[in-house]
Amino acid sequence: MKKSPSITCLFLDIGGVLLTNGWDHHSRRRAAARFKLKWDEFENRHAINFDTYELGKLTLEEYLSRVVFYQKRNFTKTQFRNFMFSQSQPFAEMIDLMIRLKTLYGLKIIVVSNELRELNVYRIKKFKLNRFVDSFISSCFVHLRKPDKDIFRLALNTAQTPLRQIVYLENTQAFVQIAEGLGIRSILHHDYETTRSQLASLGLPLDERIVNE
Repeated sequence: MKKSPSITCLFLDIGGVLLTNGWDHHSRRRAAARFKLKWDEFENRHAINFDTYELGKLTLEEYLSRVVFYQKRNFTKTQFRNFMFSQSQPFAEMIDLMIRLKTLYGLKIIVVSNELRELNVYRIKKFKLNRFVDSFISSCFVHLRKPDKDIFRLALNTAQTPLRQIVYLENTQAFVQIAEGLGIRSILHHDYETTRSQLASLGLPLDERIVNE
């Protein structure tokens, strides 16, 4: 008879856990080099607009108009947008881990992530994240963003799962500490092997022989 695990719900970050970051400092550096943008000017305009965009209060069109296309360029918004989207790559082992754990244990999986709306929608579809994610508490959808505690409270309300049965996977230590301050057991994600091992120690091993004992 299959043992019921003590953990029944996972909260997951996307960037840094399931996929590469969507539009981070490194991606913007590559964009500046590719499109020959003045870095300081580009980065300053990005910093002014990014929080508002990540909260879902700007469209990608508006963000690009403010940050890149406030003057005439020799490339198009479509070219720049395609470059932005191309920066996203999967961590295949982590995605496979989540799919296998969900299959083995019937876990509820909820994303808690700061994401840009158009990029978030692209990433969900491109990498088929809705194969295993039940709910997306993404900043662009809920108009809350980490480190705001309310985004975690919203995830808890959505989960409707006892706190002791939830584990949060996150690659940013500050966000782990905030979640833990709310009583959410958390794993600071570094790599596949250590996270898999920590989940196994919490009663979520991948070995089906152990599960079925």
